[in-house]
Amino acid sequence: MEQQKLIILTGAGISAESGLRTFRDSDGLWEGYNIADVATPRAWKRDAQLVQDFYNMRRRDVVAAQPNAAHIGLARLQYHFDVHIITQNIDDLHERAGSQKVLHLHGEIVKMRSEYNAETLYPIEGDITMDMKAPDGGRMRPHVVWFEEPVPMIELAVPLMQEADIFVLVGTSLAVYPAAGLVDFVADHVPKYVMDKRIPEVKRFRNVIPIEQPATEGIRTLFERLGVAY
Repeated sequence: MEQQKLIILTGAGISAESGLRTFRDSDGLWEGYNIADVATPRAWKRDAQLVQDFYNMRRRDVVAAQPNAAHIGLARLQYHFDVHIITQNIDDLHERAGSQKVLHLHGEIVKMRSEYNAETLYPIEGDITMDMKAPDGGRMRPHVVWFEEPVPMIELAVPLMQEADIFVLVGTSLAVYPAAGLVDFVADHVPKYVMDKRIPEVKRFRNVIPIEQPATEGIRTLFERLGVAY
């Protein structure tokens, strides 16, 4: 019997429970930095060293963090379903928890690329330094989608959402586009489990099952609602 396709969209909330602080667009600051100064193409042109230092710090935080119960639980769902995770997060905690099919909408901080070429990726050990050059001569930068840059992985995410038999939303406020618009591609009849300590605005969707708990607690509730053993 073919497994049902379970599509999961995750956001910053799930990684926050592993100690990775999140960006909150209400004040435009990220750990005391103005987003315009560290997370835009203009910032890279203006002060590449500042941007590089900022993401080197973020990468050290990611390396030091560990997958939490929610990451591990989502990986365990692979025993019961054909699971595809679409994440807005740039960390690798889903992969380290054991999830096999992970699509990163906004890039991966544990990889780097040339400032001229977004296609060819390289693994990183330690920090990226300004003297590191790609074969095309461009300076190496983190493989992260900055504000004001296109989100090419959206094109791969849309068909996955359309194919969902079951949909799960974890740890996202649905405030960041284009990622937030992905939920609109899930068919009306598909059950939509929404897990967060504060349920986002989801009134426009049908068949929503709220799980108003932090992801590390709500994961067991999700298993119960899905009728599978944890």
